[in-house]
Amino acid sequence: SPSLPEYFVVPSSLADQDLKLYSYSFIGRRMPLWSWNHPNGSALVRMANIKDVLQQRRIDQRICNAITRSHPLRSDVYKSDLDKCLPNIQEIQAAHMKLKQLCVNEPFEETEEKWLSSLENTHWLEYIR
Repeated sequence: SPSLPEYFVVPSSLADQDLKLYSYSFIGRRMPLWSWNHPNGSALVRMANIKDVLQQRRIDQRICNAITRSHPLRSDVYKSDLDKCLPNIQEIQAAHMKLKQLCVNEPFEETEEKWLSSLENTHWLEYIR
């Protein structure tokens, strides 16, 4: 995938040939990336959607098993679909533009109550939280 870094971490129990084979199943060939690790053993793995719905469960299970086997405590994988609970890039950009307009066009001292509600309506603080 041209959008992935040159080097990245993969679970040691996932064979190279499996990784290459599975990469074609992900949208944009964006296979799972081990993005962050915590000293307690928790890890953040980012994964694109799988194109073929019929193969999704099998591939997803294989990758989750590989992640579990690579985890120091053999903890189960907790999955969260961030597409459903996080704003997309267009929403973030729109919120940023609203924030910039608010900061340039609305003097805070003159209309504090209106300014604060306008700030809330940009959703910027919600998104960066």
